[in-house]
Amino acid sequence: MTEPLWTLIDAAAAMGGRVVADADAPQNLSGISIDTRTLKVGDLFFAIRGEARDGHDFVRDALARGAGAAVVAEERAADLAEAGPLIAVPSRDEASDGDAVLAAMRGLAVASRARTAARVLAVTGSVGKTGTKEALRHVLAAQGATHASVASYNNHWGVPLTLSRMPASSEFGVFEIGMNHAGEIAPLTRLVRPEIAIVTTVEPVHIEHFRSLSGIADAKGEIFSGLEPGGVAIINRDNPNFERLKAHALASRAGRVVSFGEHREADVRAERIVMRPDLSIVDVRAMGVTVTYQLGTPGRHTALNSLAVIAAVQALGADLALAALSLAQLRPPAGRGARHLLQVGDGEALLVDESYNANPASVRAALSTLAGVESAGRRIAVLGDMMELGTEAPRLHRELAQAVEEHGIDLVFTAGPLMQELFEALPTARRAGARASSAELVDPVVAALRPGDAVMVKGSNSTRMGRIVEALKARYGGAADQDLAVGRSG
Repeated sequence: MTEPLWTLIDAAAAMGGRVVADADAPQNLSGISIDTRTLKVGDLFFAIRGEARDGHDFVRDALARGAGAAVVAEERAADLAEAGPLIAVPSRDEASDGDAVLAAMRGLAVASRARTAARVLAVTGSVGKTGTKEALRHVLAAQGATHASVASYNNHWGVPLTLSRMPASSEFGVFEIGMNHAGEIAPLTRLVRPEIAIVTTVEPVHIEHFRSLSGIADAKGEIFSGLEPGGVAIINRDNPNFERLKAHALASRAGRVVSFGEHREADVRAERIVMRPDLSIVDVRAMGVTVTYQLGTPGRHTALNSLAVIAAVQALGADLALAALSLAQLRPPAGRGARHLLQVGDGEALLVDESYNANPASVRAALSTLAGVESAGRRIAVLGDMMELGTEAPRLHRELAQAVEEHGIDLVFTAGPLMQELFEALPTARRAGARASSAELVDPVVAALRPGDAVMVKGSNSTRMGRIVEALKARYGGAADQDLAVGRSG
């Protein structure tokens, strides 16, 4: 019989709440939910108040769908008692924006962290944190029961939600921690209490909320403030802000700082990276140990971030050889480099889906990856605006023209007023089309595709570049490269 994630009594005690339920109410809770659309039977539903909606309005629906119980604010319990089992939680102070239910979830997260014997890791960075988190999940899952953040659940509700969902029997826990402003990472890393904390890199992302790149480095360095005593700080040695991040680590309870990169002084150093269209081969010198592995996701940036994974595995004392073997089976997540073959006329075209998000560093990395794709036709970049770049946004968009030229991208489509800056900076021969929005760009991109082409789609989330990906797949069909990559590398 599967052990419950929580019992009703234990969950209520952890949150300082009271159970409002009949004596015959189910006592075991199998999961945690904040969304009735994805809720499963037996889940504990948290009625969190969002920007647009109050979760209390969905409690009856959640319980009707089979939720084991719902967590509600004490003042709403009387009105909802007839709907089913509840845990009523008292109002808190100003923490969690005054949301008693979100504060209760944090309480459950604290209890979850306290009860586990899992080895816990946390990842942040301007670029690559989700990919690195997924790589750690993949590698560690081959060595023990591993719990990790879903998608990019890395903010003030995503982190406690992920921690609350961690089974007590987990052997490894991997958490992604993000931020838009200074001071956001510190309370989350103190909640997670990692024994290993990783900063992938520091780049001008969310720069509109900071005075300088140094400010972003300081914000990322907050992750070390939650390290368990004697923990390990893993930092990108190639980044110009390495010393600043190292200072944050040394001011924490870290017992050791481990660096990674191509820098000659990196503790985990890439001695050689061989780029191939569908994979990379990496030779690494890791704290005196030499290891060579194949990486199932292409791209130089991914290869460099894999060094952080190797550093973490070594710091854990886990099986390095098994981790190296596991990396060969790694595949990019949807929206972060997933590949699809499209049937175009009598031939095929390759779609590289990078539509999840964008910033100057990640766009350059995506252009580099596109350049490395084997293609009998044209290499086409479809780019949407990069957001949260402040007053430097026009310049940062224009400067991408150099990367387009360096990587030999044949055609560029752009969506949005900021990417118009890039479009106008390009030579006429590379200008495929510019529109005000991704919706207006769908038809021109779909119509332009020819057999042999390789097309990459990327933009910030708010630009909704994913609609172009879906339109291409709908028009030309699309087989995810999870199958294709295995066939090509085998």
